[in-house]
Amino acid sequence: MKQFQSYQEDKTKYLKVSYNEHEKLMLDDIRLKIILFLLQRKNSTVNKTHSHVKYIVHEMRTKITSLLADFEKSTVKERKKELTLKLDPLIRDKNSCIRLHHELFYLHLAIHKLQDRPELYLIASKQCQVKIQQFENYLQENCSNNLFSVIGKSEHNMSIQSDSGTCCITALSVIQNGQVLVADLNNKTIKLLNQQYQVVSHCVVAASPQDMCQITPSEVAVAVHDSYIHEVQFITVGQSRLVHGRKFQLPHNCYGIAHHQEGLFICSGMGLYKYHTRLNGKLVSILFQDVSGEGTGENHCAYIIQHYKHLLYIYCTLLIIYKLLFIVTIAINKSQYC
Repeated sequence: MKQFQSYQEDKTKYLKVSYNEHEKLMLDDIRLKIILFLLQRKNSTVNKTHSHVKYIVHEMRTKITSLLADFEKSTVKERKKELTLKLDPLIRDKNSCIRLHHELFYLHLAIHKLQDRPELYLIASKQCQVKIQQFENYLQENCSNNLFSVIGKSEHNMSIQSDSGTCCITALSVIQNGQVLVADLNNKTIKLLNQQYQVVSHCVVAASPQDMCQITPSEVAVAVHDSYIHEVQFITVGQSRLVHGRKFQLPHNCYGIAHHQEGLFICSGMGLYKYHTRLNGKLVSILFQDVSGEGTGENHCAYIIQHYKHLLYIYCTLLIIYKLLFIVTIAINKSQYC
């Protein structure tokens, strides 16, 4: 019995140890399964959450894009409407001026043709006076005389040591970086001024500079003229220094100069000529010429260029009596302004 009891105790003890080990293994297995299950659920939740969030973000982006597009369309539409409302009176005024100009121009031609027919000449003259009065009334009603007002005034000394005479500024041109080019008639010099209007560079030209116009942001053309020399001198600005460029001679006087696209419009005092800016100063056309006397169109074409549809208007003033002398109308290619 003692042996059996001892055997039973050993067996029981063994079973308990085996059961404990088995229980431990089962618990470890269950714990491992639980961990694996949790990991699977976590990954599944993350994937589902990512997909859901991605869908929400995409939906929000679509809505925002749609709202921005609608806002842009409405804003552009409002701006276009506002611009149209602002442009309408300007277009009406422009068309009225063009119409009055054409009427005066053709009446002017008719008067010259009817000088030998007194009755018709008188009728045309009266019609011309009526149109002139209409134009003056229109200007008084629609155009203010106070277009410009002086907001400041200052004096600056532009003399340099090499000057042989008193400075006489006949032309100026504002170029890049706020620098200013001035033409000194008496000293035959082009001077470069900085933003404080101090002379930082200069160059001498062959004769008296009469006028100047800008070709590019760093290049100007100067009308150079005296009794023997008539030429156009190009001058470039680089690193606050003036450099002589190309030049070409003219067969006539040159008192005024203006630039438009590839054309140089030069006033001789008796005519207005168009030269090509690049082709070595090739003469393109004679826009106006009056050999009846000196002084016609002298000094500049009080030069205004206006575009209307496919027409280019060039206005020239008569310096001696300070009035509009003539208007040149040129047909141009519309594609140049597209």
